[in-house]
Amino acid sequence: MADQTVQADVCVVGAGLAGLVAAVEAADAGREVVVLDQEPPQSLGGQAHWSLGGLFLVGSPEQRRMGVRDSLALARQDWFGSAQFDRPEDYWPRLWAEAYLDFAAGEKRAWLHGMGVRFFPVVGWAERGDGRADGHGNSVPRFHLVWGTGPGVLAPFVRRARAHADAARIRFLFRHRVDEVVTHDGAATGVRGARLAPSDAERGTASGRRVVGEFEVEAGAIVIASGGVGGNHDMVRRLWPERLGTPPRTMVAGVPAHVDGRMLPIAEAAGARVINGDRMWHYTEGLRNWNPVWENHGIRILPGPSSVWLDALGRRLPAPLFPGFDTLGTLKHLRATGYDYSWFVLTQSIIEKEFALSGSEQNPDLTGKDFRLLASRLRPGAAAPIEAFKEHGEDFVVARTLGELVEGMNRVGEPGLVSEPAVRAVLEARDAEIENAFGKDAQVTFLRAHRKYLGDRLIRVAAPHRILDPRHGPLIAVRLNILTRKTLGGLETDLSGRCLAPSGRPVPGLFAAGEAAGFGGGGMMGYNALEGTFLGGCLFSGRVAGRSAGA
Repeated sequence: MADQTVQADVCVVGAGLAGLVAAVEAADAGREVVVLDQEPPQSLGGQAHWSLGGLFLVGSPEQRRMGVRDSLALARQDWFGSAQFDRPEDYWPRLWAEAYLDFAAGEKRAWLHGMGVRFFPVVGWAERGDGRADGHGNSVPRFHLVWGTGPGVLAPFVRRARAHADAARIRFLFRHRVDEVVTHDGAATGVRGARLAPSDAERGTASGRRVVGEFEVEAGAIVIASGGVGGNHDMVRRLWPERLGTPPRTMVAGVPAHVDGRMLPIAEAAGARVINGDRMWHYTEGLRNWNPVWENHGIRILPGPSSVWLDALGRRLPAPLFPGFDTLGTLKHLRATGYDYSWFVLTQSIIEKEFALSGSEQNPDLTGKDFRLLASRLRPGAAAPIEAFKEHGEDFVVARTLGELVEGMNRVGEPGLVSEPAVRAVLEARDAEIENAFGKDAQVTFLRAHRKYLGDRLIRVAAPHRILDPRHGPLIAVRLNILTRKTLGGLETDLSGRCLAPSGRPVPGLFAAGEAAGFGGGGMMGYNALEGTFLGGCLFSGRVAGRSAGA
């Protein structure tokens, strides 16, 4: 029997970015909204807080100032070439993809700009693709960093939510874990669950699950915005698709444990349909955080394209599996090696110019809007967070000679697995292609081409040089772990954000947004993401679901 009963017009499950957007949009429509989250209030904003704050925009002023010519037609070619929709279940994801592209090329930037969001002037070129014009990848730079990173994306919605809370239009109930969506005659009419003991756990850390009571919320509309499954490695392995090989035995966690996917089967029990559960987005460039926030905390390297990528046995990855090009293509290749890790081999010159770490806490200059600290990136030496990982991180090997480097790789990896003569042969062959302006090494050709983009030449791509040139040393090897991150499938929704039953009919009163909905439709990105699309998908689907629920 519930010892707490709450009534509202709209109930939002999840206080992350998608949930916040849905809540404020519904409140703007004059509805009384209650927002539930199993975490304490210090975790308001969910995963968006930890993000780098990159957004996918098309034809922006920032692109034009950097000399990038983009268009909705080119973005559509890239999106659908990456998504590779091929299932009957892709009907709504396709429509969501079209709608999101219109949003990204249309009002998205102006909508955010009107709420005070500002962008770093250099547009990043993420996920450069598989080498095919009509295949996966971004043909042009589209990764727009928000000034303030993830917290900067959240700020206007937190501000709006708090204003609504002050006016008693939004009520936050933290430490409320939903265990059931209540239905009557097939319609969602509320939720039930457990009240958890208060917790002073810091954001991202385990907050405990001791139950102290029960609750029920009665509402005319329920919005599921509870996130994905990346913190639940058992579920990740169960959903792992055969096309990507066998599931890894060991992974690092790119999200906290509370990203557990538990609301997906709960919504299914209420009549909703989950589709494309085998579509997921995990990175191959994960580092074990030397200063972790949550258990098994992983940080992703955002690499420039110069590092030489070797598998665990010291063999170079084939073209076009270069750093920053094709995430899932690389993951599939590496799973076939039988090992859960791989290596970057690079120089000090490369790490200073090309290495960045994903996450708001790893970019204090951008997160804190600190111009003086930002200017330090232009001075010699790697950024302070990179140097800290190089000094303290268990995945880094730094050496004066190649022999010492390989010795360290075998110490950090597995004894005797990497051969110094074999690695030397790979590096010397690659270095021979640097000696003149011509050559057949595809990675070197890409390096030279990408440096024609002003943003890459200024802050992202080192001048091509020989890896074994001691003037660019010391040599560095970085062990790369598989890092869990995003769920690309989810609850199937129509273009109003309404959850659909297996019959294709809407479940009355039930909506979904954000990662729980595959960022829209149950998987609007298909098989591959173009980066900057996760936060953007939360913004767009949260806005759609909030406005629909509010109506």
